[in-house]
Amino acid sequence: MPHLDFTQPPFDVLSAAERQSIKKNTQVRYLAKDEYLPADDLQYFYVVLKGQIEQLLDGEFVASYLGSNHTDHLNSNDWFDSRRLPKSLIEGDLPESSEPTNALLSSAEPTSKNPISPYEFRAIEDTLLLQVNGATIDKISAQNHLVRQLLSEDLPERLKALQQRRSSQSLSTASYHGYNEQQEVQQIMMQPVIDVRLLPVHIIDATSSLYDAAHIMTKEGLKHVLVRPLNQLSPIQTQTLDNDLDSDLNSNLDSDNGRLQAPEAYSGRTLGILTDTDICRAVSDQQNPATTPCQRYASFNLRTIDAHDEIGDALLTMTRYRIHRLPVIDANGEVAGVLGQSDMLAHIGHHSQLISIQIEKAKDLPSLDTAVELIGRYIRAQHQNGVKIGNVSRMVQTLNAQVFTKLWQLIVPDEVMKNTCVIVMGSEGRGEQIMRTDQDNALIIRDGYTHPDLAQFAETFNNHLAALGYPLCDGNIMMTNPMWRQPLKQFEAQIGLWFRNTDPIHSIYLSAILDGEYVCGDEALLTHVREHLKIAHRQSDLMFVRQFARAALQFGDVGQWWQKFVPLLSGKPSSYDIDLKKAGIFPLVHGIRTLALENDIFDAPSSKGRLKALVQARALTQQRADTLLEALEFFMAQRLSVALLTDDKYARHVDPTTLSALERDLLKECLAVVKSFKGQLSRHYQLEFG
Repeated sequence: MPHLDFTQPPFDVLSAAERQSIKKNTQVRYLAKDEYLPADDLQYFYVVLKGQIEQLLDGEFVASYLGSNHTDHLNSNDWFDSRRLPKSLIEGDLPESSEPTNALLSSAEPTSKNPISPYEFRAIEDTLLLQVNGATIDKISAQNHLVRQLLSEDLPERLKALQQRRSSQSLSTASYHGYNEQQEVQQIMMQPVIDVRLLPVHIIDATSSLYDAAHIMTKEGLKHVLVRPLNQLSPIQTQTLDNDLDSDLNSNLDSDNGRLQAPEAYSGRTLGILTDTDICRAVSDQQNPATTPCQRYASFNLRTIDAHDEIGDALLTMTRYRIHRLPVIDANGEVAGVLGQSDMLAHIGHHSQLISIQIEKAKDLPSLDTAVELIGRYIRAQHQNGVKIGNVSRMVQTLNAQVFTKLWQLIVPDEVMKNTCVIVMGSEGRGEQIMRTDQDNALIIRDGYTHPDLAQFAETFNNHLAALGYPLCDGNIMMTNPMWRQPLKQFEAQIGLWFRNTDPIHSIYLSAILDGEYVCGDEALLTHVREHLKIAHRQSDLMFVRQFARAALQFGDVGQWWQKFVPLLSGKPSSYDIDLKKAGIFPLVHGIRTLALENDIFDAPSSKGRLKALVQARALTQQRADTLLEALEFFMAQRLSVALLTDDKYARHVDPTTLSALERDLLKECLAVVKSFKGQLSRHYQLEFG
């Protein structure tokens, strides 16, 4: 008689007593081809040993569950809970109107009170099932959180279980008594920054002298002090400071009244910082420390981080912006302390800072190539260690941006750097790239600036990136293309044309520029482009967003993809491959992009950032946003797995029969999320779907 394989999920996390309980409450069921599970038997948990079960709802195909004879991995059996009721994955719905609204807030909970599942389960061929008592599963789930997580109806919980399994499996050889170093690092990266020892807060006025600041630094053993902005000073202090400032401060002055710009309202985020390096700079400028105000050498518009943000977020910010200190802001908007880079690195022990240093030290293409190879190793190690794909991709975006910056610095003179802005687009711009994706980049040029070698610089840049392993873009969305290498005003005029034209290629171009992210040069140029995007969108036809949304629905119904999971003949496995980009990633990314466009969200090019902004705009519920992001990151993780295991540089296709039962089940659920999301978009924008 067949028995459960306790090495396979969800049974591999059971205790000895729990295994014994399962054995006592399990029996084998046989279904002949085309036979249905009777209604009285829809109260059990089933494991498919051999054969294939098809799940139906109102006669419509929902899913297939395969025995080990249908998979490349023996004993990788699918399971299903026949008691599960249909529950819409739509936490809210978009209105049945093409008019822009913020209405994705209503809850769509199941209304059925019938304890018997309305699903039907039919054997596609002669099938053997293991039938497990449902009450036994419930009892074990109540006392074993790992089983509860694996069988949860909440998709994020099940994806978390998969992530934990990947982490523990990849590190099992190095672990002992349930502990290992990499797991500890992973946990540390998810801790709030407030857990790190913070440097004390010392705030001085903008009118205080550099000498006063140096005295505090020396007394407290610090290398910095925070500076209270000008608007917090008394009128007398403000007038005194105005009189003391020299004409060389023009870059910090408001052109209308000659006074220092300052935020209208004070908070911890508006403080400035003065470091020992700034004081050294003042001395080298032959300034008198006793009479020179701190405002003259302090830096404002600081990068900050919230106290509840994760250490991984702080590391990403420091790496991306090459800063060494982050004021930590509490719930009241006040500074709780200052996070120092050395303290944070000491807390986590190691990380991507080493790669960042290698990039910074690169002097030529070969040394830069070494750093790029380190990025590849970093990706592989982080994925194998079970780090969330979103965290990996966003860090890789930061490291890639440093590579691009260093390469541009090696190619162009300083004047070109100051008068241009290099941006990346597509998945690189969104921070959702895997490995080295095709180049999508552009060069925005300051109006009135010219250089005879700009075209040559662009060609050298793109070709060198190709030599480093970043393939050239097949669609020619690169700065070698004059369309993507233009002065600011011409860029803006071109964007206006894209909004007015219905040519599908113009929607592709708009999608690219909407995903644009700063790399190096004058960031203000990209800010102007984003502002113009907002203006051009508001001036466009009211039906533009509706047409823009069509692309998210252009690929086939998810059900068609899911049915390819079932190999009815012993043909080539590739015939059952699913295109993860077409079936999963693109509909989610473009649908989220469209909603962001409708809601005037232009400053957040990443899908994660857009979802956060959509929640803040009350266009999505937090639960719905979390589900969409989890599904997107699952597809990204599957693509990365394909990339690491094969030579497929595009890493788009996966054969579901090669996945574990847990991965197949989650893939099915994530495809269902895509289908529900496409349905929402279809109803909201009144477009045909499926």
